[in-house]
Amino acid sequence: MTDRFVKLTMLSAGILLGAATMVKAQGAQNCAPRDLVVERLADKYGETRQSMGLGANNNMMEVFASLETGSWTITVTTAQGVTCLVASGQAFEELAEALPPQGDDA
Repeated sequence: MTDRFVKLTMLSAGILLGAATMVKAQGAQNCAPRDLVVERLADKYGETRQSMGLGANNNMMEVFASLETGSWTITVTTAQGVTCLVASGQAFEELAEALPPQGDDA
């Protein structure tokens, strides 16, 4: 993975960790113990963990995806082990983009 990809993932994680607060406020219907969520994502959708990041509040953001079908799910797990679904979709792609040359504003 490139530094740019990692930085973009971490930026996305920060935004999603904020969104996880909204999920929590909506109730626990999108949350369950982590092991159950991971098992369901694997069994039902063929998704495995592709990346992860730790937020300032010790919440862990993970991206699960199926490289076969392109389905993806973003989860946030609290320090207590409760995992909430934050977003999901299709057309997941694994990227390895090179960083632009230093001084280039691109």
